Amino acid sequence: MKILFQGDSITDWGRDREDIHNLGNGYPKFAAELIKKAHPETEFEFINLGISGNQTKDLVDRLQSDFIDIQPDVVSIHIGINDTWHRAADRSWLGNDVFESQYRKVLTEIKEKTNAKILIIEQFLLPVEDKLYFREDLNGKIDITRKLAREFADFYIPLDGLMAQACVGKDAYHWSADGVHPNDNGATFIATLYADAIDKLIK
Repeated sequence: MKILFQGDSITDWGRDREDIHNLGNGYPKFAAELIKKAHPETEFEFINLGISGNQTKDLVDRLQSDFIDIQPDVVSIHIGINDTWHRAADRSWLGNDVFESQYRKVLTEIKEKTNAKILIIEQFLLPVEDKLYFREDLNGKIDITRKLAREFADFYIPLDGLMAQACVGKDAYHWSADGVHPNDNGATFIATLYADAIDKLIK
């Protein structure tokens, strides 16, 4: 079973880009370990093609080489925070219609040109003071991600809500130093959700 991790820096997280099987130091590494342990009878090929800084438009540009040509059995996508963050300084927010069109293009092409099951992971923001204003834009785009998941996903991880829940009783900085990039605690949290999702998709 070929599992493709796609996304931005949260997925990339220090991977060796010369080796597509190098999973980096974030949630893909921890998820792969959990998946292999849970399914010792299955041979897995894990591929990480997340690229730091990527937005939905970048996934559109990479559709052929980094999605379709790979022909994965499962593709996970964790994208969207940079569509907000990269425009936050002057609040020149990307139109929600553009965001939806770009994300929809990616999902449509995967559906039409591969046999992959699609795992969508919701973009998230932890409650850290310097980024709270991102919510002006981010909440609407999370709503779009949820809408697209209802249409395209075989499984959905509502990570913004789940991370909000995880911050009750544990400070946001337990999971991330900046509210966006998970530390080992945050990466393990996401990996556990990911492995559970794969378990359901396999069954």
